[in-house]
Amino acid sequence: MAIVTSDALNAMKGQVIGVSEWLTVDQAMIDKFADATCDHQFIHVDPDRARKTPLGGTVAHGFLTLSLMSTLMENTDLPRIDGVRMGLNYGGNRCRFLTPVRSGKRIRAHFKLIDFEEKRPGQFQQTLEYSVEIEGEEKPALIAEWISQVFT
Repeated sequence: MAIVTSDALNAMKGQVIGVSEWLTVDQAMIDKFADATCDHQFIHVDPDRARKTPLGGTVAHGFLTLSLMSTLMENTDLPRIDGVRMGLNYGGNRCRFLTPVRSGKRIRAHFKLIDFEEKRPGQFQQTLEYSVEIEGEEKPALIAEWISQVFT
């Protein structure tokens, strides 16, 4: 991970600035997410019933894939601004779930810097395109634009 100045990060707009390590999305992870969100739809938690659908087996919740952004981001080579004290999620501009993540598949994230600006002295806002690749699949699992703020 590179520590950079805010000016150096700003110069990276339009570039992919980090790619995460691979992460396996297994049935245990899907089941825990189902329990945490009370979303026990059979396509997520019932392998026998899900096998009989066009999906061919259980799939991760789209929101599970979206929520993995934090852990995938921590496992990247993303440049960090020197002196950051904390970061906050601010929201998203768009999110599209393109391909289901089947249980047992590996995913990794690509982070592209869309925008970066100083809102106030020591408070920066960045917009990242978060794209989740599924190993062996042509289309990504999702593409989202996510906004966060960092404070120095």
